[in-house]
Amino acid sequence: VQLVESGGGLVQPGGSLRLSCTLSGNTFSSYCMGWFRQVLGQEREFVAGINWSGSRAYHQDGVKGRFTISRDNAKNTVYLQLNSLKPDDTAVYFCAASPLSRVPFDSDSYLYWGQGTLVTVSS
Repeated sequence: VQLVESGGGLVQPGGSLRLSCTLSGNTFSSYCMGWFRQVLGQEREFVAGINWSGSRAYHQDGVKGRFTISRDNAKNTVYLQLNSLKPDDTAVYFCAASPLSRVPFDSDSYLYWGQGTLVTVSS
């Protein structure tokens, strides 16, 4: 299984980005998908997760109302829409795949990881 992210970059505070992550090598709809982020020197933290069908989505409190996770099983792709970005959102964002039937919030429950995409929020 391979996960490839795209969409990161430099954006001003208040701006928007959309991250994409495409899975290959197995059946995409077999997995719950999650987005995590990590700042250098800090632990990786859960940002959002979505179940296999897209019927259940979860977002950490710090991004609720600003970020939205979604998936398109026909395209083997999960998205993270980032709106109203703040400097504190600056991090490397990773997508991950978990074979569990319910969305896990801990990174240990995810088997496959992308390489990460850097999001920098700065004026």
